[in-house]
Amino acid sequence: FDPRHYLGTHCYGFPKTGPHRLRFLLESVTDLRETLKKKGSTLVVRKGKPEDVVNDLITQLGSVSAVAFHEEVGEIFGW
Repeated sequence: FDPRHYLGTHCYGFPKTGPHRLRFLLESVTDLRETLKKKGSTLVVRKGKPEDVVNDLITQLGSVSAVAFHEEVGEIFGW
């Protein structure tokens, strides 16, 4: 969870993630973790800036051959 997603927007100060969306995200992650456990796997969940958290995880794991990620796409309005 990137803390920057839970701050106000830079234009109007509205929260990027409100309480209903946060609850949905937490319930979804909990459900995914439980589903993976039933299949003999797990889910690593961390809080922090992804660029820091991923680097720390790679260092902890020691032998990582690939890292996959995606960037959130959004529109920027320059009014």
